[in-house]
Amino acid sequence: MAITSALVLFSVIWFMVLFVVLPLRLETQGDRGEVTPGTQAGAPAELNLGRKFRIVTAVAVVLWAIIAGIIVSGAITICDVDWLSRTDCAATKG
Repeated sequence: MAITSALVLFSVIWFMVLFVVLPLRLETQGDRGEVTPGTQAGAPAELNLGRKFRIVTAVAVVLWAIIAGIIVSGAITICDVDWLSRTDCAATKG
C-alpha cells in the first residue's frame, strides 16, 4: 500500500467515525431550555469538539491499523470482492 493510499484510507475512516461520534451525548440548547437568541433550539449547547476529535482519532487509528493490516497481508484481495468479474483474477490465481 502506497503512502497516498494509506492517507486516503485513514481520512475516509476518520470522517466516517467523526459522523458517528458527533451526535453522541449531544445536548441541545432546547434540551437545556437556554436558547441563545439568533440560534435554533437544536444547536448544541456545548460541542466539545476537541474531546470528540481525540476520540475519533483514537478509534480511527485502531480501525485503520486493522484494515491496512488486512490489505497489506493479502488476506483479502480485489479478486475476493470482485463480484462482477471486472478484473482478470483468473490469471492471478494461476
